[in-house]
Amino acid sequence: MSSRWRLPLLVVLLVAAVLGVSLLMPWLKTPVLVALSNGLAVTGVIILIRAGQVSFGHAMFACLSGYAAAFAGRAWHSDALVLIALGTAAATVAGMLVGLFMVRYRGIFFGMLNLAFSMVLFSVLGKFGAVTGGTDGLRFDRPSFAWVHLERDAFETVLLLLALLAAVAAGLLVQRYFRSVSGQALAAIKTNETRLEYLGISAKRVFWGGYVLSAALCGLGGSLFALAQGLVTPEMGYWVRSGEIVFIAILGGSGHAIGAFVGAFVFEFVKLYAAALLTGAWQLVLGLVLIVMVFVAPRGLYGLVERHVAAPKAAP
Repeated sequence: MSSRWRLPLLVVLLVAAVLGVSLLMPWLKTPVLVALSNGLAVTGVIILIRAGQVSFGHAMFACLSGYAAAFAGRAWHSDALVLIALGTAAATVAGMLVGLFMVRYRGIFFGMLNLAFSMVLFSVLGKFGAVTGGTDGLRFDRPSFAWVHLERDAFETVLLLLALLAAVAAGLLVQRYFRSVSGQALAAIKTNETRLEYLGISAKRVFWGGYVLSAALCGLGGSLFALAQGLVTPEMGYWVRSGEIVFIAILGGSGHAIGAFVGAFVFEFVKLYAAALLTGAWQLVLGLVLIVMVFVAPRGLYGLVERHVAAPKAAP
């Protein structure tokens, strides 16, 4: 088989496997939805890793998106598609504003300032309980989907199909962005930002665009997570959640958007079964998995098969 078709075929097989397993075993729909929403958030973090930066607070955008969807659902009883759009838009606007500060920093300062913003949001959501529900969070009724009211099982199935479509679209978008002029300039921030400025390209503007895109993808994942759970809590924006997103990015590999979703599925199901078999010690299992991956596959799970599925690069 031509190497050009190996990667698309792999994507089709993965989508078919996820859809088939979810429909044959309905009790797995919720873990699959959580994995897909996490994968969308990880694609956002991969964009920043492309620039050589790691955010320890990017879960705040997923949290903002989830609360925006919850507020709209409780106040206006909006349709699920509207809630997803509103949540993603809220995260995008927040990314635009926060990004104005973040593009000035690099390295540990970038990572810790993101963490600081996320902890401010976590504290605000926890303290203003009269509005946000405090640590208990906010519940909202199951909305209609395309203005059709569905039972829980049907709603989860349709939401799963939408999440799969969003995952494929996000993967294509991120890969296209990486190959674009802006994506190449973003990668240059990691290697030689000074030379990028000498070429007349504003590194801050390029980084701001990447930061906004990463926030939007995190917001999309957060809104889908909120609809799948019917509940949002401040824990969605806690630093542990941000750490999990970075963990998944390392586990799956940041070389391709597929790695984000492969890592998300492995993380979710290892966590699920480890928590069931080793109650109270599942973090130990995840830690061992990460240690093994760092030594065995430093480029992540996708790095193990990249040379078999990626198309060969053209000779110079």
